[in-house]
Amino acid sequence: MKYFKNIAVILFFASALASCNTKNKSVTNTDGDTNRKWWKEAVVYQIYPRSFKDSNGDGVGDLKGIISELDYIKSLGIDAIWLNPIYSSPNDDNGYDISDYRNIMKEFGTMDDFNSLLKGMHDRGIKLVMDLVVNHSSDEHAWFKQSRSSRTSPYRDYYHWWNADRGKPAYRYSLFDINHDAWKYDSLTDAYYLHYFSRKQPDLNWENPKLRNEVYDIMKFWLDKGIDGFRMDAFQFVAKDTTFPAFPAGFEKNFIKYYAMVPPIHDYLKEMNREVFSRYNAMSVAEGAGNSFEDAHNLVDEDRKELNMAYAFEGVDIAKPEGYSLLHFKEVFSRWDSAFADKGWLSIYLANHDQARLVSRFGNDSPEFRDVSSKMLSTFLMTMRGTPYYYNGDELGMTNIRFDKIEDYRDMPTLNEYQHQKDIGGDIKKFMENIKFSCRDNGRTPFQWDASGNAGFTTGNPWIKINSDYTTVNVASEEKDINSCLNYFRKIVKLRKENDALIYGKYIMLDKDNPDVYAYTRELNGKKFLVLLNFTSKTAKYNIGLDISQAKILIDNYISLLKDGQLQAYEAVVVEL
Repeated sequence: MKYFKNIAVILFFASALASCNTKNKSVTNTDGDTNRKWWKEAVVYQIYPRSFKDSNGDGVGDLKGIISELDYIKSLGIDAIWLNPIYSSPNDDNGYDISDYRNIMKEFGTMDDFNSLLKGMHDRGIKLVMDLVVNHSSDEHAWFKQSRSSRTSPYRDYYHWWNADRGKPAYRYSLFDINHDAWKYDSLTDAYYLHYFSRKQPDLNWENPKLRNEVYDIMKFWLDKGIDGFRMDAFQFVAKDTTFPAFPAGFEKNFIKYYAMVPPIHDYLKEMNREVFSRYNAMSVAEGAGNSFEDAHNLVDEDRKELNMAYAFEGVDIAKPEGYSLLHFKEVFSRWDSAFADKGWLSIYLANHDQARLVSRFGNDSPEFRDVSSKMLSTFLMTMRGTPYYYNGDELGMTNIRFDKIEDYRDMPTLNEYQHQKDIGGDIKKFMENIKFSCRDNGRTPFQWDASGNAGFTTGNPWIKINSDYTTVNVASEEKDINSCLNYFRKIVKLRKENDALIYGKYIMLDKDNPDVYAYTRELNGKKFLVLLNFTSKTAKYNIGLDISQAKILIDNYISLLKDGQLQAYEAVVVEL
């Protein structure tokens, strides 16, 4: 869910599930892993429903809009959709503040629409993974309304309360609060409630077994409908030390160390596995896995019966407005691959609804290099070991919109931080420049379908402005161009699916100290592939110590190639050795 300013690591996890359409087959790879799973081979496509396609002209994307484009989604070659929250919500945080876990947000449609969407996906062989937001609820949820009504309410222990007669509780940092204070005073019962995120997102009390059972029942409700799994939002934060001891001054600079993976979380996950996941063939993807490889492996150790697939995301925080070091980028992804080479499984992604656009953060979105750098980044994501998660619109090379006025932004934490900076006399000009690069709204502008009004997203007034480059960057125009970002994405997905070495194969980085080129091999059962990626806007040399003069080029994002030992600006090449 959330964007975390200082998070270095965000991990995703998935439990094993058997596909009704895909048989588990044995693959012997160079690491000795013979356990082949559909979710290891899948490409997961994330859809932000508010911005994908509007069917009724109210300016907000909806379920019928997604249904109308299922054939397009199928044409991408993807296997599963991760759908951001569609539950009833007052929309303080665009659906991540849920007021009814068993109903559909009116702006998005009805339960009948959801049932039609699920059937349409399954008819096309596409699985559905829904968001499960249970670190917190909305303050408009019936549980919280009851909880705040009285200190003796049976729902009081569904949330974290600190009675004011005990004094003010020890400071806790809030990611989204204007004052960064996670305790909100509520005069109705003369007490404070905890909210790690927005004031309208009170944290649920997982120490209470009744609350946990409520969550398991919600999960069963959706799994019984036939969905294929959950992405568990902010889950690394659910366990708390409910004595709420004081933390050292300045802890918020590394709050993950204090907030994430508090020991009871493993008990909760074992219980969740026992009560829910063991009874369904369901995928679970949990946001967050603590501070170390030990934390991660504890979660994904199959014998512990918690979760099965790990997602290393230390790399997402590398991109900065001033640029980033490819050497650092290579080191991070290689380190995580090494840590899971013998046990466990990684997922790979560089963008989602909590990040700005892929090509604007890690590539080059200038007219000269947008196309090739977007293709280069897609090549990276589809050739690393792990399950790729790919955000809607990145297949077109969509870019940051870079609003000039704060009034154009819709992102609640951004607006709150803007007010906070004003309150403390911060550098507003610098703040505005930074959010042009990093604000979540950059990745949430409407999907660009064609060059007609509002990019074919809506016939009404869109909930957030549409990027002006939609006249050239859109599905309709890219469908016609065989060399477009869209058609390249389809090719690189197909290449990945046709070559097990790009999924299960051993990864070895080459030319380690090259500051411009990322080179690596993937090898499995005698088949060996070389991936060459130039991360710069200049011609770059590489030295890999391999003779590739007779190698077969499988894909290249340029039509005309340079001589051996050189790559053109943002060139991406995959060859079979």
